[in-house]
Amino acid sequence: MRWLGRRWRALRARGLPGWGSRRGQRRWFQAAVLCSVLGLAPSAWLYLGQSARVGTVASAPDAPVAVVFGAGLVDGKPSPYLAHRLDAALELYRAGKVRALLVTGDNGTVEYDETDAMRGYLIEHGVPAVRVVGDYAGFDTWDSCTRAHRIFGVDRAVLVSQTFHVRRALALCGAAGIDAYAVGVEEWHDTTWKYGGLREIPGAVKAAVNVLLTPDPALLGPHEEGVAKALADAARG
Repeated sequence: MRWLGRRWRALRARGLPGWGSRRGQRRWFQAAVLCSVLGLAPSAWLYLGQSARVGTVASAPDAPVAVVFGAGLVDGKPSPYLAHRLDAALELYRAGKVRALLVTGDNGTVEYDETDAMRGYLIEHGVPAVRVVGDYAGFDTWDSCTRAHRIFGVDRAVLVSQTFHVRRALALCGAAGIDAYAVGVEEWHDTTWKYGGLREIPGAVKAAVNVLLTPDPALLGPHEEGVAKALADAARG
């Protein structure tokens, strides 16, 4: 510690910038600004690049499939945010804009099963079970998108999530090979919404890495026929 103290005093005596010097403070400020710009650049990239493909149920184009992303459970049931996503998907289905629903969530443990909770909600609200397909390994947005394309054969879809998340989902699904449009579900700007928005800052950085590297998902596995069967059933009326 004494050596560090002597070293610091020697640097200051030689006029090198330290935290307390005017030049040092300016450099620290410049470094902080640079870090902020670099940290927010991915978020700006998502906002500017994807906003034109975000809309409402009314503005959504027809597509074979709606992809609904998981958003947590409360006592084994969809959380309010997740229920709102599922309600938007129901609107798309009832309006005839999509013919099948792919729900993708986390089923990492026996006690936690987002996917079955999502399927159950949609089936309880009148969607035939065959038309609600579950992806049980959608551990994050990239996994959900790349599995939708590689495992379930989805090439075109309407994505459903909260407004703070849909742009990241669009970029990732585009990188995964899906031509997508997104329905952004509006929410009160409460604590949960603010927390979700803050999470999108590091999420955007991770998304940029995934778009560049396109890694395999945590689980890949064989091709699933659920979406194809759902669309075939819809074609039969």
